Amino acid sequence: MSSNRTRLEDLAEIAGVSIATVSRALNNSSAVNDETKRRVWKIAREQNYSFRPSMPALISGATATIALIIPTSPGRPTQALTPFFQELVGGISDAARSADCDVLISHLAPKSPDDLAHVMSTNRADGVFFLGQSLFHERFNKLAETETRFVVWGGQLQGQKYCSVGSDNVKGGMRATSHLLNLGRRRIAFIGDIRVPEVLQRYEGYVEAHARAGEEVDPTLIVSARFEIESAEAAMNALLSDGRNFDGVFGSSDLVALGAIRSLSQAGRQVPTDVSVVGYDNIGLAAYSLPSLTTISQDLGKAGRVIVSKLLAASDGVPMQSERLPTELIVRESCGLA
Repeated sequence: MSSNRTRLEDLAEIAGVSIATVSRALNNSSAVNDETKRRVWKIAREQNYSFRPSMPALISGATATIALIIPTSPGRPTQALTPFFQELVGGISDAARSADCDVLISHLAPKSPDDLAHVMSTNRADGVFFLGQSLFHERFNKLAETETRFVVWGGQLQGQKYCSVGSDNVKGGMRATSHLLNLGRRRIAFIGDIRVPEVLQRYEGYVEAHARAGEEVDPTLIVSARFEIESAEAAMNALLSDGRNFDGVFGSSDLVALGAIRSLSQAGRQVPTDVSVVGYDNIGLAAYSLPSLTTISQDLGKAGRVIVSKLLAASDGVPMQSERLPTELIVRESCGLA
């Protein structure tokens, strides 16, 4: 049904409500309950009925619009501030430009599953990409019961109902840890917050690499830290002050690894002579740190192309499947180049 032929009467008939109710719903009137509003908005969007004129529309010349939404929680820094996510957004923007798509970026602090449903039902974008999974997994599962045109950056989790794109974190964690073990390091610290699904999967790879090498994991060398240099420094300072014996460090992200290196340097420990360090992400800063950082690379250019192609296919009604991207070990000075 073309946009210039769709009438309020058509929407009312599909929704099974009165024309007056449709009109009030499209104007976000408090006289209509939220469930009915979302249903009417969803139908209006599907029928290409123009509503909420204050909402952003396509920029002239673009063939489609992709909305990039960054969910945040009170008291937690936004992930968009980290170099990795800035580079991921860059990869998505490049892919969108090649596909003649416009990209809209928005921040959101959802308080309930209804907030995510509201965003989806009122959004005129052809597809929506959520940059952030860890705190919202169950909400995304709930959203997937009624919405199909969104993708989430993150891991593949048990019972997951929505489409996610991200690296193979378990294999990446195994590759990072195996490299340290192959260098003869046997007391390897893991620094990262395993409450975050992707970090937990990297930790699982760390454990699996030890098992394959016939080595035991020392639980006293597992220290929590956020994706922040300062948090990683504090974690490493705690390890050093407790007198823990270790000769290797696997940082759950490059920022964590760089924070660990800074703490080790301040404590007079030489990297890589005394301690070898591996990170994860291969952000631009990793190649220019002192020493340069050995890390696990995620192909963010490919990630952007995969995400954009999935969202455009979803707008055409094509079902989406989650996808894991390959990882690569980038060897630099923080482990020794041998």
